[in-house]
Amino acid sequence: MRVAVLLAGSGSSADFVRRAFGAALAGAGYGLVAPEPVPGPSLVPAAFAALDDAVRREDVALVGGVSLGAHVAVRWAADRSAAAGIAGVLAALPAWTGPPGTVAAASERAAAEVERVGAEAAVARARAAGVRWVADELAAAWPRYGDALPATLRAAAAAPGPDPAELARTPVPVGIAAFRDDPLHPAGVAAEWATLLPLAAVEELTLADLAADRAPLGAAALRAWSRAVRQRGAGPCR
Repeated sequence: MRVAVLLAGSGSSADFVRRAFGAALAGAGYGLVAPEPVPGPSLVPAAFAALDDAVRREDVALVGGVSLGAHVAVRWAADRSAAAGIAGVLAALPAWTGPPGTVAAASERAAAEVERVGAEAAVARARAAGVRWVADELAAAWPRYGDALPATLRAAAAAPGPDPAELARTPVPVGIAAFRDDPLHPAGVAAEWATLLPLAAVEELTLADLAADRAPLGAAALRAWSRAVRQRGAGPCR
């Protein structure tokens, strides 16, 4: 069976990736490989290495990820997808293009808050101020990082997203899933990526769509990729 290799976002987990993407991929006939993030300052290079390792070990059809994982996957695909025989990218919740900016700074602030009050208290504050299911995911994932959580969040905050040149030279169809109402993963970034990528389509959701089940995120990314594939002959697709 051909597989999709999907990377978790900053401070997230492979378990979230499996719940978000597993059902949609299985329905389309793909297996799922979800590497666990490597905590600490080597988070990003370890994610690139995980894609390289998966291609050596598995019959990989798709790569992708969520947030930071989507950034890494697109940057990897820009230069390596053709040689690896990859058919496409599933990019959920891109957060920035090129150098990190104000959105990335939220991860730096989260790192400082964890150092100041501890992970449990930081999650409690997020639950009071934000979306409940997002806080639930943080509560499940952050303990996995232990004392390396602040360094992990800072590594994500410092990591560039794909720049316009990388996006423009990505040779495979890219399916993008975006929230219309998430300031940390702005829909405008997804639209910008879709404009710069040679072949891309976007499916939009709202944060509330994932309240009961995370699977709509993966389903949206796969639908977007299918649209990009179908429209390949007609040029860029949105």
